[in-house]
Amino acid sequence: MTFVMRLEFVDTVCDDSLIHTYVNNQKLGYEFQVRLSYYRGHYLSCIEELKVMVDGEEVDPTDMTFCLNNKEFTMAQIPYLISEFWKVNEAATIKVYAPGGLEDGEHTIDVTLLLRNAYMYVPGNTPKHNYAVLNSSGSKTLPVRVKKGVKVDESN
Repeated sequence: MTFVMRLEFVDTVCDDSLIHTYVNNQKLGYEFQVRLSYYRGHYLSCIEELKVMVDGEEVDPTDMTFCLNNKEFTMAQIPYLISEFWKVNEAATIKVYAPGGLEDGEHTIDVTLLLRNAYMYVPGNTPKHNYAVLNSSGSKTLPVRVKKGVKVDESN
């Protein structure tokens, strides 16, 4: 597989973005934000691979959604999103369904994010596509925080 030079313009995992997700005072998961570590945006259909590991455990893709442009998508929808553009200066939110959520404290988030560069044709690059691949992966240890303005009753 041909990779484009890795250019770390920004951290892929955004600082201070790991928060609990609550529904009816029940902790149902967590979410965090990611950015493209590149100098230009991409269509979501150009995502070649998106994997998330939290504290060394891989998150099941069926338990994740990808949120961008005020829309929420399943991982299965990503290859078909030919008109959804991820601007280089915008953060996307990854939501993870995990009843009980994460324990309070710090957690290490590893994101594997590989994107096809549709403007860099490389014949015979991969069995699926003939384009160079951008490695926009990243890792960060973040504390879980409570979303501003959310009042949570932890007694339930």
